[in-house]
Amino acid sequence: MTTPDSPPAPGTPQPPQKDHGRAGRDLPAAVGSAVVLVGAILLSLFFWKTAFMGIVAVAVAVAVWELHRGLSAKDIDLPEQPLMLGGVVMVVVAYFWGAPALVTATAVTALVVMLWLLRRGVDGYVKNATASVFTLVYVPFLASFVALLLAEGGHDPAFGFDVDDDGVRGVITFIAIVIASDTGGYVAGVLFGKHPMARVISPKKSWEGFAGSMVATIAVGVWLVTSFLGGDWWVGVILGVITAVMATLGDLCESVIKRDLGIKDMSQVIPGHGGLMDRLDSLLATVAPIWLVLYYLVF
Repeated sequence: MTTPDSPPAPGTPQPPQKDHGRAGRDLPAAVGSAVVLVGAILLSLFFWKTAFMGIVAVAVAVAVWELHRGLSAKDIDLPEQPLMLGGVVMVVVAYFWGAPALVTATAVTALVVMLWLLRRGVDGYVKNATASVFTLVYVPFLASFVALLLAEGGHDPAFGFDVDDDGVRGVITFIAIVIASDTGGYVAGVLFGKHPMARVISPKKSWEGFAGSMVATIAVGVWLVTSFLGGDWWVGVILGVITAVMATLGDLCESVIKRDLGIKDMSQVIPGHGGLMDRLDSLLATVAPIWLVLYYLVF
């Protein structure tokens, strides 16, 4: 007699497994999820851009939850509450008061997290505190650069400030060029990928895919910088090269984290994509250098 959890008897036909192709994605679900997410982002940016900071804050909280869930596989227990609250505060102060406030909020949150962990005692303190500070920098600190980028255009009239388009244009450029990197790499990798870039870390990532990312980001970067931001074409080239390199490194770093933790996806909150961190990896890795380039060479 078998139970629902018993292994099937030898020779029993197995249900067919979905094959999502060489890229390993359920493409219709992935596209549908991407359309919904991008639509929500664009609506918030065009109608009330402060609401976009709410989306970023929610993303930070979900990403912290995913990292807590993933790191628990290695008996690392992140203090979710102070990390989530501190992460949201970091995003908010970065948008309204700029980089100095972000640095201060990051330092205060790190100290609060370390003091919070004192309540658990000595055992595992260094491991949990180190992982907490890593999470703090990896997710909310880097995500707060989106707030700095958006703030370049001023704030909403509801808060007594003049509104300019530079911030919105900068965020749209940032998101579009990262999407171009992901799409270019995906298409080139599926069609031409033969030489793995890092077989042990990410077997599906190829040098051909990286070349596709580079071509796509440079093309989109030049187009957006010249026609959308009013900058010089060579700034678009710089932006494209930086995005392709940093997005690829961000993806590889997150792949290393997942392999070390022994998990495939951080969660399944986004159909077709896995966890939110599986989509944020490239964005988090690229936002700071993109902000730096736009701040000094365009705005």
